[in-house]
Amino acid sequence: MLPRMIGTVLGVGYIRPAPGTWGSLVALPWAWLIHVIGGLPLLVVAIVAAFLKGWWATSKMTAGSEDHDPSEIVIDEVVGQWIALLPLSIASWRMGMDITVMWPGWIAAFALFRLFDIWKPWIIGFADRRGDALGVMLDDVFAGIFAAIGVLVLAGAYHAF
Repeated sequence: MLPRMIGTVLGVGYIRPAPGTWGSLVALPWAWLIHVIGGLPLLVVAIVAAFLKGWWATSKMTAGSEDHDPSEIVIDEVVGQWIALLPLSIASWRMGMDITVMWPGWIAAFALFRLFDIWKPWIIGFADRRGDALGVMLDDVFAGIFAAIGVLVLAGAYHAF
């Protein structure tokens, strides 16, 4: 029961269509709340904790199954989306500003994360093809890193002009 609660993010993974998108969406207000409570340090701790719990839950949920990445597992999307939001948390934390002021960055982080998570270029696809619980988590970690880099590039381009 606990692995299913963690893996599906309290049942969000059962929402259809596009459970991965729903998982990414639910990650946004949680990231905001975590950042408001404890800033960047707490968000980093939450990412690590969610990754480890997600890896455990995914391994339990997929044990003995042919499907290594069932669509209802969305804890990986939460982790990846939080990683995509790290540049915003860093900027807010360092500059002492309200993180919601950077709302275009939230939209970019969401859109870029979903793009990379669905497209799965390069190392993202490699991680996905591992066929195990770690691969389920890692492909979204890498998609989150790619999205975070994209957020930084877009913010740099916006502020340069």
